[in-house]
Amino acid sequence: MAPDPAGAGPADPAPAHAVYFCRIVHVRLRPFRHAFAYRAFTLLLDLDRLDRLPRGLSHNRFNLLSLHDADHGPRDGSPLRPWVEAQLAAAGLDLGGGPIRLLALPRVLGACFNPLSLYFCHDPAGRLRAVLYEVKNTFGDQHCYLCPVDPDQPAGAALDQGHEKEFHVSPFMALDGHYAFRLLPPGEQLGIRIRLADADGDKLIATQTGRRLPLTGRSLLRAVLMHPLQTLKVVGGIHWQALHLWRKGAPFHRRPDPPVRLARTAR
Repeated sequence: MAPDPAGAGPADPAPAHAVYFCRIVHVRLRPFRHAFAYRAFTLLLDLDRLDRLPRGLSHNRFNLLSLHDADHGPRDGSPLRPWVEAQLAAAGLDLGGGPIRLLALPRVLGACFNPLSLYFCHDPAGRLRAVLYEVKNTFGDQHCYLCPVDPDQPAGAALDQGHEKEFHVSPFMALDGHYAFRLLPPGEQLGIRIRLADADGDKLIATQTGRRLPLTGRSLLRAVLMHPLQTLKVVGGIHWQALHLWRKGAPFHRRPDPPVRLARTAR
């Protein structure tokens, strides 16, 4: 099991863009234990600086690696920053033009699937004001959870946030429970822990931990050489683990109608 994210640092420790080499672990605790882990790389990209990307990585154009607006937010190809600001405004939050950074898997040779993408929303002074969790399932649905950051949160310290589960992710997991997010904002290290629990206790624990490298042509080439089939590994792995769950007798839950796409704010 990867360690809990914890630690502290400056208000805005990460540069505009970065690549993280990560280890991702999922542990299902009930009705039986089932665990798996894999390695991947993810990108941290400043939405205001997508015109400043290294060779091999493009914005809205085919390349070895690419970020496409149509994969995120409203998923219609429109710019992401106005959409994120609209989610924040609906919750009474205004960044005042501060940076928004997206942590997501890139397209590899045009193909990508992001189970979880995070938007780190800062004010002009670099203080983290909110985190927007963008969740997708393999049925093509997407839902977002908006979690404001306490103004008294120590700069760079691990965040503890939470939200009721509202979105069908796995057909082998009921649509109930509460998420507890523990998050180390991206700096030299990245740490994400998600606990899903109901009245009987924890049902699932997922972690993602990683180390940062500057986003350069060299670091991107290294990432691709290490994980050339990342998209296939992510999508294929989801279905392979689903087969194991089915064979173990996990109860099946039919997909309900997805909720509206507007981000729901933590209460």
